Amino acid sequence: MKTRFRISFIMFFIVIFSIMIGCQNQSQKAELDKYKATIRTQEENKTIARDFFAAVDKQDFNKLNEILSDDFKLNAPGLEKPWTKDDVFKDIKKYYTSFPDWHHEIEAMVAEGDKVAVKLVQHGTQTAQYEGIAPTGVKVTKSAFHLLTINNGKIKEWWGLEDDLGMMLQLGMELKPPIKMK
Repeated sequence: MKTRFRISFIMFFIVIFSIMIGCQNQSQKAELDKYKATIRTQEENKTIARDFFAAVDKQDFNKLNEILSDDFKLNAPGLEKPWTKDDVFKDIKKYYTSFPDWHHEIEAMVAEGDKVAVKLVQHGTQTAQYEGIAPTGVKVTKSAFHLLTINNGKIKEWWGLEDDLGMMLQLGMELKPPIKMK
């Protein structure tokens, strides 16, 4: 009888221990599945960012319309108010009129949650007037950093910081200190 009790007691603890391990493995599996889903989403968001800049370079406005959400907004230094899709489309057309070979070269990209940070360099040759500067034939390089917020597979918000001054200097713009009046 004592032996039977010991065996029952040991079996009880084995069952409890097995249940505890099983529960722990389920929580670890759930955590791992959540991590995998996060990584998958971040990789998908990076693909959307790559597709976005490729569509800009191709001036594929149908693709851009698919990639940008209906309530899309672009924010950047110097803008009085955020730009809509239409504003961005107009600016793309203006750029590619002045710099027909304009293209983006992605140097680095990092995704976390719904954000994708993109460090890139843009290149193009000015063949038409741009911002009051006559065509120069100069090939310019312009560094940029962009932060995209992506929701449900679409870019909802774009924060851009670009070296516009550096580009204008390459096109021949001169910086002069203000003249002091007495």
